[in-house]
Amino acid sequence: MSEKKISYDPQWQEQYASQIATSQEAVKEIRPGQRVFIGTGCAQPEELVTALTEHSSQLADVQIVHLLTLGAAPYADKDLAKHFSVNSFFIAANVRDAIQEGVGDYTPIFLSDIPRLFSSGQLPLDAALIQVTPPDEHGRCSLGISIDIVKSAAANAKLVIAEVNPRMPRTLGNSFIHAHDIDFLVPVDHPLIEVEWAESTEETARIGEYVAALVEDGSTIELGIGGVPHGVLQGLKGKKHLGIHTEMFTDAMVDLIEEGVIDGSLKSLDRGKTVASFVMGTQKLYDYIDNNPAFAFHPTEYVNDPFVIGRQNRMVAINVALEVDLTGQICADSLGTKFYSGIGGQVDFNRGAARSEGGKAIIAMPSTARNGTISRIVPFLTPGAGVVTTRGDIHYVVTEYGVAYLHGKSVQERALALISIAHLDYRDELLKEAIKAKYVRAELSAVNDIIVGPQELRTSFLLKEGALVSFRAIHPTDAPRIRNLFYGVSAETLYTRFMSRMKWISSEQVRDFVYIDHRNEVAIVGTIEEADGEHIIAVGRYYLDPKTNRAEVAFIVDDHWQGRGIGGFLLKHLITIAKRNGIAGFTAEVLRENRAMQTVFNHSGCHVESQLKEGVYFFDLNF
Repeated sequence: MSEKKISYDPQWQEQYASQIATSQEAVKEIRPGQRVFIGTGCAQPEELVTALTEHSSQLADVQIVHLLTLGAAPYADKDLAKHFSVNSFFIAANVRDAIQEGVGDYTPIFLSDIPRLFSSGQLPLDAALIQVTPPDEHGRCSLGISIDIVKSAAANAKLVIAEVNPRMPRTLGNSFIHAHDIDFLVPVDHPLIEVEWAESTEETARIGEYVAALVEDGSTIELGIGGVPHGVLQGLKGKKHLGIHTEMFTDAMVDLIEEGVIDGSLKSLDRGKTVASFVMGTQKLYDYIDNNPAFAFHPTEYVNDPFVIGRQNRMVAINVALEVDLTGQICADSLGTKFYSGIGGQVDFNRGAARSEGGKAIIAMPSTARNGTISRIVPFLTPGAGVVTTRGDIHYVVTEYGVAYLHGKSVQERALALISIAHLDYRDELLKEAIKAKYVRAELSAVNDIIVGPQELRTSFLLKEGALVSFRAIHPTDAPRIRNLFYGVSAETLYTRFMSRMKWISSEQVRDFVYIDHRNEVAIVGTIEEADGEHIIAVGRYYLDPKTNRAEVAFIVDDHWQGRGIGGFLLKHLITIAKRNGIAGFTAEVLRENRAMQTVFNHSGCHVESQLKEGVYFFDLNF
């Protein structure tokens, strides 16, 4: 045990002698047929669990209720099925086999709703087994590293038995229970359960870069459980004034606090405080949070309340999924008919972030599972799989291949966006299934793994003289029309577009113009109908930098059609598309002599900044 300043009453055992018992003595108060709550995560009271299991011969039909627990779960053994049954709100590895084999049970519920189950009497608790710090001079025991639903369970259980462990960190906030509200105090002195998260892989690091590009300076973040969130935290290095309002706090977050990335100075609520509900990590983390006034620990009723979350400006919720179908349905708690984890706080934070001013709700996951043998992006959810986040709740989905923004999008737009961030090995089959399911129109196809642009990008612009210009996504078959446009414009127009004197356009350049993914690159062509068919008279496009979530934008308009507002219309159309894709803004480079394009950008309706360097204006357009 590391040395630290004692923050509890050293005479507490004398003062509360009448409540002190051994673990074996205390669990004898539990009767057959009762419902027993066990404390969460790394704060699981292991000695009480062992004693309860050893007392099994005197018990029958005892229901064990808990959230995620990380210690041993001997009560879930098949041989004890007559004595104990498991009912978990979130399935951990220690009870997963029992639940999947039908010996235990799973209650799917939003984490924010669980305390109400206890307080309303809908799920009455006969006993709660928890772990706390020794009481201070005022008799207050801290729930330490797990406040979450433990505080509510202890407040509503008829019998409360607590391991009192001097190694439990004293966390501050709404995290205390008075010693007189505990029926039995069981002195223990054992290390807390520790968790070391796996290091980032190349895959999770790429996901982290994409997610980090969506996180603005001054945002407040929430992160779910697993390797992907760890990769996201690595990607956030270099950000400024981030805040934390999250269920779970981990070691990696401490690194960002130490580096000055997280300071909470711009939070709307709990300014300057790191807010969490439970902690899972190493002893280093437990020592860091002990009596640390920079932290405010609160129960689930507060931390997971979507209305509280929504009051936090620029709230970014980052959670994980097992699979997503092409309409945007997220499964996060089951593998087909086999329950795997739980709903947890994903929906609470997803909805809260969506309500937040400038907030973002993000689902991040690798594109494949089982060593690349299956795609996590699927035409239809696996039979039996549950929908945790609905089509209506989904906003961003991120894989190592990019970002798909789905909120407010049609089914076809969603399908094409998700296919564009699927693993390359599965895109063709996904598109075929999407067409077969009528999600995507049959005339759309894949060309060299590049998706044809959706028809929803179509619009039109009526010029003052009455000519109608139609706009649509570029198509691979536009190659000859693009070539005609380039060879039809003046050398000066080509120079202002490409900033170089070009005598010809290579086939590779033309190919790069027409074969794009319509998310990281978007190209819109303006066309007119003439006697010999459709002619392209303008092209506007942007190129996304996923690391910054900003896109470089550029245009070319046929000389004959310049000065008629086509460039300005194209820019506004591209801004609309970029906003729908969740992009933060545009950048552009314009030659000093190209005053027409400077005017287009300055009248874009965006917040515009520009700098002149060596004869080139560098524009920043913020949406």
